[in-house]
Amino acid sequence: MHEMSLCEGIRGIVEDQARAHGFDTVRTLRLEIGRFAGVEKDALAFAFDVVMRGSPAEGARLEMIDLPGRAMCYDCMVEVEIEDRLAPCPRCGGGKLMPVAGDEMRIKDMEVV
Repeated sequence: MHEMSLCEGIRGIVEDQARAHGFDTVRTLRLEIGRFAGVEKDALAFAFDVVMRGSPAEGARLEMIDLPGRAMCYDCMVEVEIEDRLAPCPRCGGGKLMPVAGDEMRIKDMEVV
């Protein structure tokens, strides 16, 4: 379950930011997760609750924001949204696509006190 190690990384960021900005509590943490990031959201939510114990984010609400997968189609030279890495271009039906977005996972923001 790599979601546990992802949450450990998130905890490190939260703790670093708490020290740097002087806050004690995170009420809400919003994560942006790309369609192709390979993150199991239920497992991430469970791991978040476990890993955040004893940190400024203990008891925080986790909000996950889905980001679409995007690719550059080299047949029609347009950036398009795709549902699957192997999907054809929804515009021209071509198969020469290079993913350009959708692998990311990042903290968008935190509500802190």
